[in-house]
Amino acid sequence: MCLLNGKTTDRLISEEKEITDNANPREHDVLVSTGEQITISKLAMLLQEKGYKAVSQTGWQIPIVTNSDFGNSRIRYINKDAIRDLLDSGNIVIVAGFQGVDENLNITTLGRGGSDTTAVALAATLNAERCDIFTDVDGVFVTDPRIIENPKKIDNISYDEMLEMASLGAKVLHNRCVEIGKKYNVPIYVKSTFEKINKGSLVSSQKSLEDLVINGVAKDDNISRITVVGLENKIGKTYELFNILAESNINVDIIVQAFGETFSKNITFTVNTIDLNKTLKVLEKNKEKLKFQEVTHNENLSKVSIIGVGIANKPRCCCKNV
Repeated sequence: MCLLNGKTTDRLISEEKEITDNANPREHDVLVSTGEQITISKLAMLLQEKGYKAVSQTGWQIPIVTNSDFGNSRIRYINKDAIRDLLDSGNIVIVAGFQGVDENLNITTLGRGGSDTTAVALAATLNAERCDIFTDVDGVFVTDPRIIENPKKIDNISYDEMLEMASLGAKVLHNRCVEIGKKYNVPIYVKSTFEKINKGSLVSSQKSLEDLVINGVAKDDNISRITVVGLENKIGKTYELFNILAESNINVDIIVQAFGETFSKNITFTVNTIDLNKTLKVLEKNKEKLKFQEVTHNENLSKVSIIGVGIANKPRCCCKNV
């Protein structure tokens, strides 16, 4: 079983921007999902030319059923019977990642890291021995090998450590696919697409045997900072604010609270830049309900995070292992 992702999506998005900067979310998903469809059909043709029995399947053909949060949908369930029937017939089944279909038969996409998420979700559904993710680097490194020359590679890493790295900006795996791997105990083997011989990295429940205080350094260049100014300083208002954002599937990261001189407070938090416009719209829609004065924001920010176990208990820890 294969899942593929290419750079066609970037081209499709640029073509979309030639038409509009505010595309309808449903139509956006219909457009960008076609990139995977092109890829899986080409691979099926190539395998057939080489004498293999292969068949491509889109997310709606299986189906991979999701909710209706266009652009960032969540998988509800996967019909494994259709895949099993094809596999039992001797097919190499090539499944389109990144996409699914909601209960109203609308095409949906899973957002950033969607192909990895699809792969691990399929492995969990089919009770696979493990899920292999082929990428442009040979495994998981303590920092981005595209930026730092010759960083240390991690041969084995736990789900919790990988989830922390992915959540803080490491691009080799997305946090949603690691969460699924941990929940269903699916080992994830990350290896290079281009190296013939490579060990890669295994993400599993096994704890690292190395006594590392620092496991890695992650950098995220897609950060936006939002400040809600003059939020009413009443018990439950902060919860109400972040509950509204959660209901819109907006992930909030760093949160800072500052109290004013009277009965108001300012709440500052960060989101992925992809979610910036969506967050601003949600806040504006709920301005009267939340009773704040205004919203300010900053774009094009970066975040550097040091990941490790026991850092808080090591006041003199250093980065010699990074």
